[in-house]
Amino acid sequence: MKRKIIFFGTALLALNLFSPANSQEVVTPSFEAFRMEDAIINVAKAVGPAVVSISTEHTQKLKGGGRRYYFRSPFGASPFGEEDPFRKFFDDFFGEMPDREYKQRGLGSGVIIDSRGYILTNQHVIDEADKITVTLSDGRDFKGVIKGQDARSDLAIIQINAHNLPVASLGDSDNLKIGQWVVAIGNPFAFAMQNPEPTVTVGVISALHRSLGRALGRDRDYNDLIQTDAAINPGNSGGPLVNIKGEVAGINVAIFTTSGGYQGIGFAIPINSAKKIIAKLIEGKKVTYGWFGVTVQDLTDELAKYFGPTDKNGALVVSVLENSPAQKAGIKESDIIKQLDNKAINNVRELLNAVGKAEVGRKVKVVVLREKKDMTLEIEVGERPENLEEVSEGG
Repeated sequence: MKRKIIFFGTALLALNLFSPANSQEVVTPSFEAFRMEDAIINVAKAVGPAVVSISTEHTQKLKGGGRRYYFRSPFGASPFGEEDPFRKFFDDFFGEMPDREYKQRGLGSGVIIDSRGYILTNQHVIDEADKITVTLSDGRDFKGVIKGQDARSDLAIIQINAHNLPVASLGDSDNLKIGQWVVAIGNPFAFAMQNPEPTVTVGVISALHRSLGRALGRDRDYNDLIQTDAAINPGNSGGPLVNIKGEVAGINVAIFTTSGGYQGIGFAIPINSAKKIIAKLIEGKKVTYGWFGVTVQDLTDELAKYFGPTDKNGALVVSVLENSPAQKAGIKESDIIKQLDNKAINNVRELLNAVGKAEVGRKVKVVVLREKKDMTLEIEVGERPENLEEVSEGG
């Protein structure tokens, strides 16, 4: 009887196994396993110090006024209206209620992107915050000040008064591939853990260009997200999703869950989307988005056959708003938008992304299919209205 020594990760297992006499077999793991482990350790060491915990407070005041706001007659609607004797008795007996206030507390994460104290996070993490406290990985607390925020992208920049801070490197999210290893870093459940050090979870990129539609808010654009199975939990929002090189690939924003906890489906905003507006956020400038003023839908097999394109690629114009950039350019209902500035448009998501990223005031060429013939139009990109619901639900 001989021993077989099996190295598995960093664990050493000694098993008594039957084997031929006078033989001893040593099995070692591949060097790839060690390199992967080292890579994750290096990412945690390099990026972890640049990840912060963000706690917020929002004070909401409730008017007390009088007990009449809380009283309801047991007999239903009263014919006496405000002079209801039951209501008068109730008010006289209990008196008026004082104004009250209560504090709402929130928790999220962020990543330092500039040694001058600029921190990138989600807008929903700091939305309506009256007080922001930033805790570094070494336990130091600082007051956070909002420099700029944009609800549509769900991104914000806050600043702390500190210098020579560790800074995370921003990568290129356009080069991401499905199956690529990624590391999510943040401080979930920090209120329970009472530990400022960020946690690290590992997974792969499960999908790209995911859309959550309007599931998380009609004023937010969740149409081009990274999906990952790296564990993301409450408090991870605003923290970085990092590649194996230690570069920030995205900003963790949401999870899909039926239980409120991690179920293997998390989402992150591509870092290239953030790069386009970081400078404006730091300067406190308004972030603008392009707009055509049309409502569109994807093509089905039936619609493609009816309108005559050779495939289902394109976005079908359902309606055109009056006095919109699209109407002024001559776009009509039932047009199929096929190209924008020589770039193919395969579906509604691609059109909305392209139009939204287009510079306001710039003239772009759009190829549409009308009555089974291609035609080229020139549109001056308009600015997306802030209250789009009052205007249209289109792009």
